[in-house]
Amino acid sequence: MDDDGTRGGRGPGADRAPGPAAPPPPAHPPRVPHPAGSASALPVEHRQAGPAPAAPPVDQPAPGAPVDAWLRTPRPQQEPGVWRYGYTPPPPEESERVSDRSLLVGALIALLSALLLWSLWRNGYLPYRLVPLKLFTPGEWWNPGTSGGPRTIEGSDALTVYEAILFGLLVYGCGRIGNFSELFRRHVAERGQPFLALAAAVAAGLTQLLVWKETLPVVRPVLVLVASIAGGEIYQSQTVVNVIYGLIAAAVLWPFARLGRWRELIAARRGGGTAPATADPSAPATTTSADQWPELRAAGWTDAADTLTAEVRTGRMNDVDVARLRHAWRLATRRPDRLGPLAESVLRTGGAAALHPSGHRDLPRRTARHDVLTGQVRIGRCADDPHNPYVRRGTGLALDPALLGTSLLAVGPPGAGKSARLVRPAVEALALRALAGQAAVLAVGGAGEPLGPDDAFDVVVRVGHPGSAHDIDLYGGTTDPDEAAAVLAEGLVGDVGSLDSRRAATVLAQLLGPYRAAHGHFPSVPELRELLDGTPAAFAGLRASLEAAGHHAMLRELDARSRQAGGPGDPAPALADRVALLDRPTFAGFFATGPDARPFELRALGQYPLRVRVDLPERGHAEASRLLTRLLLAQFTAITAARTDTSLFVCLVLDDATHAVTAETVRGIRRLRSVNAGAVLALRTVDDVPEPLHTPLLGAVGCTAAFSGITTWDGKRFAEAWGKEWVETREVAQHTVFADQPFTRALHALRKLVTGKAVTTDAVTVRQVEKERWSASELAYAVPSGHAVIRLANVDGEHAPPLLVHLDG
Repeated sequence: MDDDGTRGGRGPGADRAPGPAAPPPPAHPPRVPHPAGSASALPVEHRQAGPAPAAPPVDQPAPGAPVDAWLRTPRPQQEPGVWRYGYTPPPPEESERVSDRSLLVGALIALLSALLLWSLWRNGYLPYRLVPLKLFTPGEWWNPGTSGGPRTIEGSDALTVYEAILFGLLVYGCGRIGNFSELFRRHVAERGQPFLALAAAVAAGLTQLLVWKETLPVVRPVLVLVASIAGGEIYQSQTVVNVIYGLIAAAVLWPFARLGRWRELIAARRGGGTAPATADPSAPATTTSADQWPELRAAGWTDAADTLTAEVRTGRMNDVDVARLRHAWRLATRRPDRLGPLAESVLRTGGAAALHPSGHRDLPRRTARHDVLTGQVRIGRCADDPHNPYVRRGTGLALDPALLGTSLLAVGPPGAGKSARLVRPAVEALALRALAGQAAVLAVGGAGEPLGPDDAFDVVVRVGHPGSAHDIDLYGGTTDPDEAAAVLAEGLVGDVGSLDSRRAATVLAQLLGPYRAAHGHFPSVPELRELLDGTPAAFAGLRASLEAAGHHAMLRELDARSRQAGGPGDPAPALADRVALLDRPTFAGFFATGPDARPFELRALGQYPLRVRVDLPERGHAEASRLLTRLLLAQFTAITAARTDTSLFVCLVLDDATHAVTAETVRGIRRLRSVNAGAVLALRTVDDVPEPLHTPLLGAVGCTAAFSGITTWDGKRFAEAWGKEWVETREVAQHTVFADQPFTRALHALRKLVTGKAVTTDAVTVRQVEKERWSASELAYAVPSGHAVIRLANVDGEHAPPLLVHLDG
């Protein structure tokens, strides 16, 4: 990246990683994809997912959309795979929702019971009702006997307060037993304003009427308590009486005002229905907000922070610019000598500082929702299904480098949506991250596959196409014959179970080493085929060149190959047959290795944030395409494992990994997470991988996706890989009831005659059992079209259970 405004030197071999000419920075960069106030800026958890759009790009904002609101949107830390942008947690789970009919009947029964009980109390039909009061008051206040009433004025006042207390307890118990709070929440509060405020006002008016009619014991008990505390003389002042009456009315009105949220309604009416200040993009932000670039201000670069703040608020920066400059600043803080040039570049060019070498600031088109700040791409929404945990139902599901760093395996039949709904969004997210200088991506697929337009990549390799500007280096850009032989052998015959890839690598090393010593480069495809076939002319010419140059050690290697040729178990014929797949007129001159060769070296991916796409000729040369896919996977795992600088995330995306996985590449995939790299492999069925590698492959990847339409055989492998969980099961057994009494037997006989069924009783057994998270049959038949069951894990060891996801990427 141009971190400090000077695109400097490249490392060894970097001059062989060409890219397109860098266009001038656009005058009006693309805007942030989630403008405040638009529908797409709302939290995705509260929007219904629909079918994927066909033609127009998604989430394209209007011109001039600000980025500061997007920056200030909360992104709380969540479990792996949760779409964090604007995430809001779901409400607490309700254990069992009571039906509206039961709720209303229960409330009515509780109310009628309370009225009956209060009527019995007021009319003196409850015995011993005054005993608790007489225990705490003087005996001279009461008439003799347990039912004797008050004798003095003090006794009457005590009875008034006593009845008020009992009435309050009765109202509280009636409300709890009748579940009036749930009734109010479900049928009044959920309707929102202004119905909530109006209903509370009507209830408040009715209550005030009952209070002042003394139907409800409120006024007299309050007056009695005030007189007992302040003395009866206080009522000689009419002003004091009016104040007490006013306080009583306000106290009765206050709970209804709280329930009706009158204060919030009045504030909203006065504000004219405007949104809160936090949601207003034009609202001034605090000095610690994200759009104020606090990391630059803390380091003392106030002028650069002010420049970027102005760029953000005027809409001259997009989300990729923000992510790129933040990453450039983090890199510069590790080398203080680069802070000054970076700050000067920001002052000079604003949001266009530290540009990607291609000069691009965004992709030409996006087909999925991206949050470049966190590196997430939203691929779907978790379905409201019993298999999914309650907290994940309805939430967005997203991929990020922390998940792809454990590698991802997607299995589904053709047409299930692997390419359009998972592979394409993942490639887009990695390409955006590459523009921000944080990742490099190699996308491999068939010609015409929807992996993105040519403008979205720095290097496009069209294998076998005469107009391709680059071709593939069969040897991975290495100069070590042994390393080149090991990777090439894995690509050529790694899928042949009867051949030992180590013996094949030895055969290739016996030929590649002498040839490079004699000519300074590795052999081309026709020359390698002749050497593997043991053509006398090819061997004689190579021997003569070695003798002339005095390479005696390489002569011994060549002699060893000559002795072993044609022996039992010699892998050279199988290697020659596989090389012959590339020695076709379509590929003539494509895999050249001489001075005029123009291959793209895969090793450059670990050094630069490149976006590379390789188109394979699957339709006319299926076997050759599989060979090249297997070779690229072997080269990728070998090159990434040998990296010394792992700060750049590197990812390989194979849109079709059929027959590409070998035993060695499975071991290489397992090592990727430790070197900040990952792989995305898409298969039509697990049987596209040799059977001995089924279990190792599922164990090597951290993320797996089973699309709708897979077979029960594939479902069985996923079910075994995802394991089991403890669940609570209920078993109901019906037993016939046998009556002993004649009358009861007659009633049972009559009931059986009417209903046609014997009288039974249910025996319910609840127990904990261990059950598969998803069974093979459920994966094969219960996953709807457009859905997939996805299990995610990140490089830190956190994981999420298999989730049923509606894919809308």
